[in-house]
Amino acid sequence: MDTELASAPVPASAAAAAPAPHPNQFALLRQRRFAPFFWTQFSGAANDNLFKFAFTVMVTYQLQVDWLPPSLAGLVIGALFILPFLLFSATSGQLTDKFDKRSMIRLVKNLEIGIMGLAAFGFWAASVPVLLTCVFLMGLHSTLFGPVKYAYLPQVLDERELTGGNGMVEMGTFVAILLGNVAGGLLVALPGVGRDLVAVACVAMALAGRAVAQAIPSLPATDPGLRIHWNPVAETWRNLQLARGNVVVFRSLLGISWMWFFGAVFLSQFPSFAKEVLHGDEHVASLLLVVFSIGIGTGSLLCEVLSRRHVEIGLVPLGAIGMSVFAADLYFASRGLAAPQAALGVGAFLAVAAHWRVVADLALLSLFAGLYSVPMYALVQMRSQPTHRARIIAANNILNALFMIASALIVGALLKAGWTIPQVFLGIAVANAVVAGYIFLLVPEYLLRFIAWVLSRLVYRFRVRGAAHIPVHGAAVLACNHVSFVDAVLLMAASPRPIRFVMDHRIFRVPVLGALFRLAKAIPIAPRSEDAAAYEAAIEAAAGVLREGDLLGIFPEGAITRDGTLQAFKGGIVKILEKQPAPVVPMALTDLWGSFFSRIERGGAMVRPFRRGMFNRVGLNVGAPLEAAQVDPQGLRERVLALMGSAAAR
Repeated sequence: MDTELASAPVPASAAAAAPAPHPNQFALLRQRRFAPFFWTQFSGAANDNLFKFAFTVMVTYQLQVDWLPPSLAGLVIGALFILPFLLFSATSGQLTDKFDKRSMIRLVKNLEIGIMGLAAFGFWAASVPVLLTCVFLMGLHSTLFGPVKYAYLPQVLDERELTGGNGMVEMGTFVAILLGNVAGGLLVALPGVGRDLVAVACVAMALAGRAVAQAIPSLPATDPGLRIHWNPVAETWRNLQLARGNVVVFRSLLGISWMWFFGAVFLSQFPSFAKEVLHGDEHVASLLLVVFSIGIGTGSLLCEVLSRRHVEIGLVPLGAIGMSVFAADLYFASRGLAAPQAALGVGAFLAVAAHWRVVADLALLSLFAGLYSVPMYALVQMRSQPTHRARIIAANNILNALFMIASALIVGALLKAGWTIPQVFLGIAVANAVVAGYIFLLVPEYLLRFIAWVLSRLVYRFRVRGAAHIPVHGAAVLACNHVSFVDAVLLMAASPRPIRFVMDHRIFRVPVLGALFRLAKAIPIAPRSEDAAAYEAAIEAAAGVLREGDLLGIFPEGAITRDGTLQAFKGGIVKILEKQPAPVVPMALTDLWGSFFSRIERGGAMVRPFRRGMFNRVGLNVGAPLEAAQVDPQGLRERVLALMGSAAAR
């Protein structure tokens, strides 16, 4: 470990010194804070898979090893690779929190060079024991790199870049896996020189990764005073308990691990599915892997576009729906396919029209898996405490490993019990729907954000101006005009964080919307003249939200406007700030009056669905925050009115 680098003075936040906002996630590849890290992790993932797949092919087709039959080779290699994740993830999380991340990355890449040097000897000598040792050591290499990989990003990217950065990393990882597998299979199959070329390629990739890692900028340790506990069992338990301290984060870790369970089912069955169900050769199995990898990469990259450069966990339910729908359709698409006289090559396979539905299902279910996983990773990074973020990610790696082992055992048991592979796919589709529904009920924020995402993208064309004024951290009051029954939902869509709303108690009687706001833990308030006790309880509950460092949403008019004009602001917001001061962010919803969810002068709301057509353009203008001492109802009203006027002027 380079202790000089680990203790070197660095800025408190690399993200704070980041360049000006870039047009999209691909621009990160031109920036030093991201590009060297991206190519370092890309080379490591490619090398892992080049080595493992070449070794698997070698012991399956080229060597006769009595104690490692071909039917068990893939299972043994996979188990050896994943074992270090269970044994050493907790320790690697501690090391990442304690030391400079650049130093950790360089240490890991130096280790990779040594391991690949030993693997080169193993390939040259055709020594299976040596290569099995290297599989375990490469698993250790990946275990050490895992926490660094995901703890690095939130230190160098801001909230608006985090989804795009994670999307790039996920895309890069799956492309690297694909290229590594293809390169390993092609090289080891070359007559006479295959194993020598694999040895050279593994060492060359390790050296290239270390060279790129040299350009990674130094980052400060997040918990330099941490005392390392070396007992892996005790520390694994401690890490899991640490993760459970934040309910949303822990349940997101379970959601990520479920995605790995889901993906492992398909990846493990591609060879058998291609041979027994699709009647294709080994090249068709490779085609399925290519399609799956491209789908995951595409879904990962789409997250930034669909989230409008925020951490948008509303995409997670969308991803879960797509995963179940297309996994189930894969069952129906693969039933009753005619068996040819000889195994089909890729060309012959694609010449059958029915096979295109199989390919499309596989591409789409993996695309939606990308939409599902990337926002969860970003949420874990954003909501975890920086001082122990790497240990939280280490807990995620432990859970991932356990879920993948469970996946292999359960699928093996189902196949042994007589299930067909398409039936396994249908079973995982149903299980995914059940698990996703359970997670979304436990953490309703996912479901609420999904509803907000649908409303702001598919019902309205929603545009936010001044979004940077919505604080990413700390308590604040969001004060907005009240135009419709869905104002709160639109504010949810605009905010990168959950909002607790103070709302008129009568809105809870509205079907569907009332249930939605109860799910969002909105605070009901009644006029003091109507119920003084309920009024005081609402003020106290609202102040409690601010004490906890969260966002509080309030509509100071007290009721939805009946004529589209801004009504007088009531004094409740001042009473809340007297109990707990916090910045106040003025906001103005625009172009929403006269839409389906707003009232109209002649009639109530929600009576003429298409009175303004589909996809109406609405907006939200966000002003600069005000200190609590500056806030009075009339002055705040003038700020909101000015924001409404600025929209009208445009």
